[in-house]
Amino acid sequence: MSRTYFGTDGIRGRTNQWPMTAELAMKVGMAAGKHFKRGTHRHRVVIGKDTRLSGYMVENALVAGFTAVGMDVVQFGPIPTPAVALLAHSMRADLGVMISASHNPYFDNGIKLFGPDGYKLSDEDEMKIEAMLEQEIPLAASQDIGRARRVEDARGRYIHAVKSSFPADLRLDGLKIVVDCANGAAYQVAPSAFWELGAEVVAIGVTPNGININDRCGSTAPQLLQESVVSAGADIGIALDGDADRLIVVDEHGAIVDGDQIMALIAGNFARAGTLRGGGLVATVMSNLGLERFLSGQGMALERTKVGDRYVLERMREGGFNVGGEQSGHMILSDYATTGDGTVAALQVLAALVRSGKPASEVLHQFDPVPQLLKNVRFSGGKPLEHEDVKRVIAQAEAELNGSGRLVIRPSGTEPVIRVMAEGDREDQVKDVVERICDAVAKAAA
Repeated sequence: MSRTYFGTDGIRGRTNQWPMTAELAMKVGMAAGKHFKRGTHRHRVVIGKDTRLSGYMVENALVAGFTAVGMDVVQFGPIPTPAVALLAHSMRADLGVMISASHNPYFDNGIKLFGPDGYKLSDEDEMKIEAMLEQEIPLAASQDIGRARRVEDARGRYIHAVKSSFPADLRLDGLKIVVDCANGAAYQVAPSAFWELGAEVVAIGVTPNGININDRCGSTAPQLLQESVVSAGADIGIALDGDADRLIVVDEHGAIVDGDQIMALIAGNFARAGTLRGGGLVATVMSNLGLERFLSGQGMALERTKVGDRYVLERMREGGFNVGGEQSGHMILSDYATTGDGTVAALQVLAALVRSGKPASEVLHQFDPVPQLLKNVRFSGGKPLEHEDVKRVIAQAEAELNGSGRLVIRPSGTEPVIRVMAEGDREDQVKDVVERICDAVAKAAA
């Protein structure tokens, strides 16, 4: 069965356009609720959301669907994605739901599902829920309809859990931190966690109005953070995205530090402390070749997966790794969380900064990345990567890069674009290869 609704990270789309409608959200609640009603206990689902205007609509539709099949609902309000995963497990819920489109603009939204163990659903579970969306779902008897209630201290519970990941012998006293919450789900919890550990916090992106989430702020638009760090004379900048499951850092000079450098730092520190598991870390095919070479030089392995933090986590669980993530900033530290958590990862970076006593620019620069270029080619239909001319150009490029670089070409899992990425020791060669492939894909898609 092909996947119609679920993509690489739940169901996502433009609000009030199929599939991100109230109608489908209610049906998802009914289907997921029915799928996870196992055993004779009173069943419970917990629901969190980010700050999008459409979150109200989607939340109410989900509540209607879950209660209609006899599931009780606990609503958290705006809270990070990793908080939903954490609280689903700690509250013994049968299911956790996060309403968010992550780093996308406000007019998109999405539904992410977590199992009772706090992990994202398997492909098998998602496929079973998809199949039920096309069927008539039996409703609960009148006396068995679920109840809904709000829990007001969910953010406090999450802040406590996040702080427990920070070394007990350290404080953030003397550090001036700018934190950009993208006007999203962490706008209250992240600044509070850093402040409670002793930091001087300059908070930006903390005035959500329903439509400014990720708007020229957050991890996908770090310019505001860069400017704020320099103008405030801060020691470091922390940027989260709309649902706070990814992290980008800015050093004291305003230079951006991506997920590859962060993973290298954390894995190295864990290795020296004797707490690194799996003999290295897990990242995707998009991580820089420089990271792979750096880890190899330190006696650590880099295992690659296809793009998507769920695939990173699957490999981590299979291989016993406790550090993984994506260049884009998803950081999974399985000692502390069951999914990507930008705030937890930021605290590991801050711990390294405090222990070193050095400027962020020195601590965060772990390796020199090789030249890397990523371009997107939008297409309206068909399968341009199966065109013979495209295959020929790709084969030529792979032969040219053999031994000195890598080529990654893939369709996006969330939008109609082909992503073309190349990296290698020669910047001119990388640029030439990417442009040739993009031209061939564009012509095939015309």
